[in-house]
Amino acid sequence: MSDTSSDQGQVADAVKGNWVDTLAPAATRPYLRLSRADRPIGTWLLLLPCWWGLALAVASVGFSPVAIWIAIGCGIGAFLMRGAGCTWNDLADRDIDAAVARTRSRPIPSGQVSPRAALIWMGAQAMVSLAILLTFHPLAIALGVLSLLPVAVYPFAKRFTWWPQVFLGLAFNWGALLAWAAQTGSLSLAPVLLYLGGIAWTLFYDTIYAYQDVEDDALIGVKSTARRFGDMPRPWMRGFLAATVILISAAVLVALDPVPALVGLVGVWAMGWHLAWQMTRLDIADPQRCLHLFRANRTTGMIPLPFFLLAAAL
Repeated sequence: MSDTSSDQGQVADAVKGNWVDTLAPAATRPYLRLSRADRPIGTWLLLLPCWWGLALAVASVGFSPVAIWIAIGCGIGAFLMRGAGCTWNDLADRDIDAAVARTRSRPIPSGQVSPRAALIWMGAQAMVSLAILLTFHPLAIALGVLSLLPVAVYPFAKRFTWWPQVFLGLAFNWGALLAWAAQTGSLSLAPVLLYLGGIAWTLFYDTIYAYQDVEDDALIGVKSTARRFGDMPRPWMRGFLAATVILISAAVLVALDPVPALVGLVGVWAMGWHLAWQMTRLDIADPQRCLHLFRANRTTGMIPLPFFLLAAAL
């Protein structure tokens, strides 16, 4: 059998040798690719703000056994809702994806999955996610339902604004609010600041991601922060970096007593250092470098977690 992506149905920007392409039953592969299971970075970027919110909530109000289930439920829910969201995105963007070199190998434009089958698959993922959500606190359930609004709007944002990354940030960081509410049964300033910091982080990493497609996007008229910033992204990205660190630091200071807060701040500042490292490596003319740096944000988002957990133990 040929190793080309066209022969095997592999998606162009998937990690080579990923488990979907090598281990999953052949009949499931198009649907798993549609859910981006072969590209897990998006699941991590959706999950990590959930775990930030949960860890800070535990550090703020104390541990309860339900936190273990919230952590697990957020993990499963992030995988499923990222899959449902990507399916919705690909349904909305199927004509655009067919015109972009990096995305024309995706399951819908390549003909591996029909739009009707994709719609059914999206619904199945959403229903299982709903079953998990219904085990959480009523406020978290309400927030989970409300999160569908930015998810629904995001695929269309690139058609009417230069800032579609804002809509992605609104959707991808909602878990910071939801997980805090699931643990505490309430909302306060701390999770809101954490949510806003996550949005700034999304603007940083998804601008890097968007530079992969900037030429194709210009040809077909799709908007992005990468096109908006052109050859001068660094001043903007330094602003996003600063906003990320300042807002998440403020969330830590509001949520925690002084000594645990100092521990949490070390984690946030280390996260900022990792973002600064990405800036030194960024080459907007090199799509592979952009993809590598985008994927590095899993590490970025993991950095504060052990510090938040240590703060919870103090």
